[in-house]
Amino acid sequence: MYFQQFYLTCLAHASYMLGSEGVACVVDPQRDVNLYLEEAEARGLKIQHIIETHLHADFVSGHVELAARTGAKIYLGAATPSPIPHAAVHDGDEVQLGRVKLRFLETPGHTVESISIVVTDLDRGDKPWAVLTGDTLFIGDVGRPDLSGDKTPQELAAMLYDSLHQKLLPLGDDVEVYPAHGAGSLCGKQMRPEKQSTIGKEKELNYAVRAASKEEFVRLLTAEMPERPTYFAQDAELNRIGAIPLEFLLPMEALTPEQVLEGQRAGAAVLDTRPAMQFGSGHVPGAINIPLGGQFAGSAGTLVKLDSDIIIVAEEQAAVEESRMRLARVGFESVGGYLDGGMLRWAEENRPAAQIMQISAGELSRSLAEEPGSIQIVDVRRKPEWDQGHIPGALHKPLDKAAGMLGDLDRTKPIVVHCKGGYRSAIACSLIQRAGFENVTNLIGGLDAWQSLGSPVEATNSAAKS
Repeated sequence: MYFQQFYLTCLAHASYMLGSEGVACVVDPQRDVNLYLEEAEARGLKIQHIIETHLHADFVSGHVELAARTGAKIYLGAATPSPIPHAAVHDGDEVQLGRVKLRFLETPGHTVESISIVVTDLDRGDKPWAVLTGDTLFIGDVGRPDLSGDKTPQELAAMLYDSLHQKLLPLGDDVEVYPAHGAGSLCGKQMRPEKQSTIGKEKELNYAVRAASKEEFVRLLTAEMPERPTYFAQDAELNRIGAIPLEFLLPMEALTPEQVLEGQRAGAAVLDTRPAMQFGSGHVPGAINIPLGGQFAGSAGTLVKLDSDIIIVAEEQAAVEESRMRLARVGFESVGGYLDGGMLRWAEENRPAAQIMQISAGELSRSLAEEPGSIQIVDVRRKPEWDQGHIPGALHKPLDKAAGMLGDLDRTKPIVVHCKGGYRSAIACSLIQRAGFENVTNLIGGLDAWQSLGSPVEATNSAAKS
């Protein structure tokens, strides 16, 4: 048996290829599908089956393009309302690849149509070896239950509990677990960093699986759920009907600084993908900084509308192409151009550039000690992080909501923005500056750097009681 996990770090997305006796199956493919075609050719396999565990909401799948290029059959859960030609699978349906047997389980809860795939390698024996759980069971967590337009989160959570306890956990403690996402994904809250687990380990360590009752499980999953990004519904719909192949996307145009400004005035979003320090030293006024080195695509989807016209600013041409690909993976189809020559050309033409200052934790601590209340501190982490500990006197404005929460900030006072380590705060600084605030500074190293100095933090009452 051939088995390979393909892990896409920027989306914390795992897809899989299984093969036996010349036949291969791909599960939950990413949008750019060449890696599966190249791997299949290298292994002497023909891709004949493509399985989607559900209509993914946080990325655009390549299932339709991969099927068109290979002639493979697509398999979807029977509850999937898709016009794409496919085989609708129910509990107990099977597909065989040589000496590998795939058995489908309907496991609703993350979504109504979610399925899991039990893998039996007949060369190892007749018992299941692994289960591909999609977004039903993660390593350390389970899928968020708020992606249905028809059912409440409480109803989905109850369905998810049944799926776990009636379908997945009975498979056996030794069965290996391979989910569709890992730590950092927006589809869960408390995932561990491992890429693989077992049913037994999840029974022991997964907070949701360990819930004492269905009622407790539902409460755990639906209490203080993070807000659902707006692009989730759009991506799910793209996956329902099938996205266009990447080769059909319009080519990007190399733009002069003047053309960038014209596009910006016409409503295009200038997206600067350089590291925070480079962006801070000089950037196109009004640009949004989402560094390519982190959770780029998910952050872009959360903060910028998918139908926006995008102009990219990057360090070099390879970064331009990589930015475009990552944006396409979450559904941005209108990346029309990029700043030709980058900020070097911008400077050569003496175009005005904006800056964002950087401050160390030590400098911030000294400034606050010398002049208490002189600086507005904005914390853009998620609420659970804030509850566990934050800088005394800070204002809480989570990144995904920050742009709409600036009304109580004093435009005459300096603003220092922080997150945990510096990535999200760099994005937030650009959004706050874009909203018209001039004196905006990024805290280098975030709260981690602050705490490393032994500087004080305080927890909210709810966190202190928990």
